[in-house]
Amino acid sequence: MTTRDTHAALLAGTFDPGADANTLLEILGWCASAAGVAGLIIVGTQMALQLRRGEMGEGAGHMRSLFIVLGACVIAGTAGPIVSFLGPLTI
Repeated sequence: MTTRDTHAALLAGTFDPGADANTLLEILGWCASAAGVAGLIIVGTQMALQLRRGEMGEGAGHMRSLFIVLGACVIAGTAGPIVSFLGPLTI
């Protein structure tokens, strides 16, 4: 009689994502980079428009947005190399 653990081990032994998983990670990495660049452009545009209107004092909100975008870029940029460092994508 098989148990739940042996079923999980059997399924894990047969799973192999192959080259498609690496291709998907590369595409997601490029999309995250493009979204990060777009986010930085949007935050910069908002800062420039606010400066042109003469509304000072809202810099903390823009800096918070800038740090959020940069943090997301770092997380998305390091996800692929971390997965590659950990080895093959088989379970």
